[in-house]
Amino acid sequence: MVMPLITLRGMYKRFPGVLANDNIDLDIYPGEIHALLGENGSGKSTLMCLLSGLYTADGGTIRVDGEEKRFRSPRDAIACGIGMVHQHFKLVEPFTVAENIAMSGRDESFVLSTERMTADIAALGDKYGLEIKPVARVWQLSVGEKQRVEIVRMLYHGSRVLILDEPTAVLTPQEAAELFKTLRWMAADGCAVVFITHKLNEVYELADRVTVLRGGKVTGTLVRGQLDTKKLVWMMVGRDVVSKYERDAVPEGRPVLAVDKAVAFNDMGMYGLKDLSLTVREGEIVGIAGVAGNGQRELAEAVTGLRRVADGTICLYGEDVTNFRPAEMIARGVSYVPEDRLGVGLVPGLTVLENLLLKSYQQPEFAGRWLLDGKAIRARAEKLVREFKIKVSSLDQPVRMLSGGHLQRLLLAREIAEKPRLMVVVYPARGLDVGATEAVHRLLLDLKADKTAILLISEDLDEIMKLADRVGVLYGGRLVGEFPVEEADIERLGLLMAGSGGEGGNADAVQV
Repeated sequence: MVMPLITLRGMYKRFPGVLANDNIDLDIYPGEIHALLGENGSGKSTLMCLLSGLYTADGGTIRVDGEEKRFRSPRDAIACGIGMVHQHFKLVEPFTVAENIAMSGRDESFVLSTERMTADIAALGDKYGLEIKPVARVWQLSVGEKQRVEIVRMLYHGSRVLILDEPTAVLTPQEAAELFKTLRWMAADGCAVVFITHKLNEVYELADRVTVLRGGKVTGTLVRGQLDTKKLVWMMVGRDVVSKYERDAVPEGRPVLAVDKAVAFNDMGMYGLKDLSLTVREGEIVGIAGVAGNGQRELAEAVTGLRRVADGTICLYGEDVTNFRPAEMIARGVSYVPEDRLGVGLVPGLTVLENLLLKSYQQPEFAGRWLLDGKAIRARAEKLVREFKIKVSSLDQPVRMLSGGHLQRLLLAREIAEKPRLMVVVYPARGLDVGATEAVHRLLLDLKADKTAILLISEDLDEIMKLADRVGVLYGGRLVGEFPVEEADIERLGLLMAGSGGEGGNADAVQV
């Protein structure tokens, strides 16, 4: 009989006002890919943070190879061969990729061999299809590229227990397939892989066993032969969710956003956008697909006034707004949900109330002659929390304490409350469970029905196919394909995202 590599018994963790893990038992076996499912806030990340040494348990035991361990820090877990890629990355922004990877190592040397580190990291990236730049500063990277750094860091230090939280969110279908091959090889080599995902198709493709959490407790564990979609969804959220949305036809409206031959540079001084042109109309969702680092961030920031456009124009309802300040774009009805919701979209140390107020505190209904109207502000915040079903213990709770799904709801609540004419949304369901994803998607469809123009940037092709009216693909800062969603094909989109299928990035050369 195979003995578990990791044994968790009676794991218990409480935060102020929240019981995150309630007496959880879990076995992780060598040579096995174990999927961990559950709603946002169900306790999955907390449980894995206990195993990876980031949190200390209030109760329960952890055994590695049958020997009881107590982890006081992630270094203790790394010493036992346990590594985790977290949903919110644990990287030092001013440091290089190589320096971040070296920080968590067990090398006793006081001198860092930069050349050796760079070569080793590049070799790992090539081996696993995770392209990263070892000498780049982390602050210069997109969210997707940061996630690749986390994955390579874990692989570099040779973890025997590999905990991955949504690693395919930044990969094309072809790259995801390659990653799956890598994970299967690692499992076959005796490693234990814990694969946290909200995509049931990935569970079916990868998992040997699935453990489902809800409300901090285990609702069940299934082996591959027992997997059933309806049963898994019920175990996760306690209800059915739709797999396809019924959308009312919205007549094509006036052009809201018109980008004409825009050129912008990224944080490394290289081209982020190259002669990019696109149009988004009233009541239309235009989906932009692409692998992270191909201009998505630059496009979103150029449209919202956060990044300077070096050439070309950006127009709103025919008005040239190129290089207008963010405040001026907000005043013209532009809302923005960025890819980094906790680092850019919200202020972690501020409360729920304060974050909801960030864009509206100057409005007459909230600002008196000298002081803010606290009563009106609190009433509005309570209304938004109630309408958008944001789970908080108090309006005075810091937003860093919220789960990923409720962070996204909070951000969308603030942006939608401004009644936008144009909504720029980047990876809206990244890291969200099926229930939270459905809620976010319905909010976007409601905006579409109200004739809001929506620029949807996502690497999840299923999400784009569900929501978008038109689809474009970004590669190397260029739009290499654009077509109605009815003519889109997942395989073709994946090839375009990988740089195949177009001629020199010319959209006119792409036929789908």
